[in-house]
Amino acid sequence: MTLKPAPFSNDPEAIAELIQCDYSSKITFEMAKNQLNTRKIRIYCDGIYDMFHAGHARQFLQAKNIFPNCETYLIVGVCNDELTHSKKGRTVMKDFERYEMIRHCRYVDEVLRDAPWKITPEFLCEHKIDFVAQDSTPYISGDCDVYKDVKEMEMFVATQRTDGISTTDIITRIIKNYEIYVKRNLLRGYTAKELNVSFLTEKKIQFASKFSGLLETIQNVKSEMTKKWFKWTSPAWVEKSIKYDENQLEELLSTDIGSSGDHL
Repeated sequence: MTLKPAPFSNDPEAIAELIQCDYSSKITFEMAKNQLNTRKIRIYCDGIYDMFHAGHARQFLQAKNIFPNCETYLIVGVCNDELTHSKKGRTVMKDFERYEMIRHCRYVDEVLRDAPWKITPEFLCEHKIDFVAQDSTPYISGDCDVYKDVKEMEMFVATQRTDGISTTDIITRIIKNYEIYVKRNLLRGYTAKELNVSFLTEKKIQFASKFSGLLETIQNVKSEMTKKWFKWTSPAWVEKSIKYDENQLEELLSTDIGSSGDHL
């Protein structure tokens, strides 16, 4: 069996899957819960998925298994850069990079590029979606929950957010250790311009790196000199010490025996 990434929605494989789905046969939550579905359940997740991480993968895993023992088909919609930047702000990764990351997750069956910000009934029908899986916490954009209409249509199924990991958390870690990562990349050959750091910052980090290297060299030389000193001086000192201890022990024993009599 040849493994390959999930198709995009306009690829022949995804189109064939869409055509063969009999969407006139509606699947309700109760039907899916009780395994009364007569076809694959088409589940949809959407998001930005910047800097794809374990929390994203766990969401897809939950969505894929939201109805145990039922055959599901997971479609993941990813918003493009233009829409994301206008609604949420800059991303670290470009949209084509985010598309490509998602289609290589083993839980995903299909990737929808240029996903809409808000899901409409028309969009659900066009892609023959049975349920939308997303975090249970309302996603407020503007004045209302983006998934309000889907919830009212009883087509929303909740997944749980993974604690301790998010794109924001990862970016925060990078900012917190900013100089460490800048130093690492400068040493790997990146220029100050490529890293968007000033000339002074570049020289400061380079100087600190060279000074640290100098200190390490001095410490290594000092350590080697210490080892050599012990090598040169220890044998005679140890031999003299052992001889002294033996003589002292003999003297102490003879003195003790002579003064103690038969008292033991």
